[in-house]
Amino acid sequence: MRIGDAAAAAGTTPRALRFYEQRGLLPPPDRSASGQREYGSQTVVRVRVIRALLALGLTVDDLVSRSHRLDLLAEDPPRSCASDGDFGPDTFAPVVERRLAALDAEIARLTRLTRLREALARHTGTQAGPDLPGRAVPGQ
Repeated sequence: MRIGDAAAAAGTTPRALRFYEQRGLLPPPDRSASGQREYGSQTVVRVRVIRALLALGLTVDDLVSRSHRLDLLAEDPPRSCASDGDFGPDTFAPVVERRLAALDAEIARLTRLTRLREALARHTGTQAGPDLPGRAVPGQ
């Protein structure tokens, strides 16, 4: 199928498919006699896996570092990305651990900001910060 059809089937855009190819997440596709990209159903499945992992918070760089394992997740049913229960440095486990640590750090930062906002609201006599429920609106 051509790039537009493959992109639509995967729920993305032709531009995204070219980007994934450029970054090494997709192998170079076959070309038609006129030079147009031709994709198979396995590529569509792989793109869906890529999009799902990105939606979970992994980055393109995270996926590039483990692109050789993406096909394991594209199988039906998906196989473990760890080979024989190995969760070593070549698996997704370290990538996920790093991403979870980054998310934990971001949650901690946002928690500190929330406490600061609450303290500021108390200090200024408002119920909550700007654009938040409970804020006194002048003239009402």
